[in-house]
Amino acid sequence: MISLQSKFIGSMLGSAIGDAIGELAFFYPEKGSLDEILKRIEKLIYTDDTAMALGLAESLIQKKCVDQKHLGDTFSRNFFLEPWRGYASGPPQIFFIVREKGISYVEAAKSLFGGKGSFGNGAAMRVAPLGLLYYKSNSIYQNASLSAEVTHAHPVGMDGAAVQAFAVAQAVKLNPDKEFPLEEFIQNLINFSKTSEIKEKMELLKSLIIEKVSPKEAHDLLGKSVSVDESLPFAIYSFLRNPKSFENCLFCSILNGGDRDTLGAMACAISGAYLGVEAIPLSWRNKIENKEMIEKFAQAILQIIENELGGD
Repeated sequence: MISLQSKFIGSMLGSAIGDAIGELAFFYPEKGSLDEILKRIEKLIYTDDTAMALGLAESLIQKKCVDQKHLGDTFSRNFFLEPWRGYASGPPQIFFIVREKGISYVEAAKSLFGGKGSFGNGAAMRVAPLGLLYYKSNSIYQNASLSAEVTHAHPVGMDGAAVQAFAVAQAVKLNPDKEFPLEEFIQNLINFSKTSEIKEKMELLKSLIIEKVSPKEAHDLLGKSVSVDESLPFAIYSFLRNPKSFENCLFCSILNGGDRDTLGAMACAISGAYLGVEAIPLSWRNKIENKEMIEKFAQAILQIIENELGGD
């Protein structure tokens, strides 16, 4: 049985690697050219996806819960330190509104998009640390929603983040030495989701996986935009199509178009949580920037569980 430490590090390191290689895939969209650059490149640089995941991890470690103000402050601080990471317009806009008006992050987030809030994939892409911390908790949906609401206040944005966190949590609990419970895994996601937008896509995902629909066709049917209901489903598809191979999961998620870095981050967070860190190619692990910090955060999250939540 793979250790929890391996799974926690695998999820966070895997997500960062999926993010970084997914970003490269925008410039090298064919597997051959991507393989070549991965051999030559000295360092894998992650984007805002991982920067925000690390911000979430940092806040969870410090507060041992989802503290929305502390989380927003952490996100904001990290953005102003590294604004070049590739942030979409929403989060920086929220950080400036909070600075200028003195309102809460949630109030600022709710003011976007005509007062409806964002349903982009930005909350789901970063949620892996929360999925790890709450992997055995009945409050995972509530806490994932709270973490999402700081920047993505639309119900679909929060639902997508919760479903991604739950997918990571499910993967942590499974033994990769045993047969993967494919239909049960998907059905649990269907039952867990709360919005019709996400639930319907999870149901479509189930049929596509059972019918062994090709990645290209599946991506066309599931969606290719940055909205969470049109990106998260294909990330989960990529994992479910390749549950026993981190590499195949990664390449499936990033080589079929769409929001490649975020697809890689989400798919590989689940794959790493299932297979453990040893399943990730060593050369990729050694090239990802801030590797030691990512591993340290993963271990600190596990330590919280072992100390306070009765972990294994």
